[in-house]
Amino acid sequence: MTNGRALLLALGVFGLGGGGYWLFQAGGFGGFSAGIAASALLMVLVLAWTGSYLFRVVTGKMTFIQQRLQYREAYDAFTTEALQRKFDALSPEEQERLLGETGQLPEAPQGEA
Repeated sequence: MTNGRALLLALGVFGLGGGGYWLFQAGGFGGFSAGIAASALLMVLVLAWTGSYLFRVVTGKMTFIQQRLQYREAYDAFTTEALQRKFDALSPEEQERLLGETGQLPEAPQGEA
């Protein structure tokens, strides 16, 4: 979050408190009662927002984690395709030698040598 967005968020919360005070006063609350009610409502909203953030942290549903997973999936798909193209460009003998070196070549049953 940039400094500008943090400042806008703080001003928005401040405005919410002021707006809540005005709404409670318009709803018939007295001066101090309207302030206490607006503060309590604002506190509940901030706690709920913080709780939702903590829930996303615990469950791994944060934006950064999601972006990282998407990036990793795209990276894996790209590298798999690139490696497959390179493997397909090899001659059959080179492919067989490479598969044998990496242990990916199925071995012939004993006695069929």
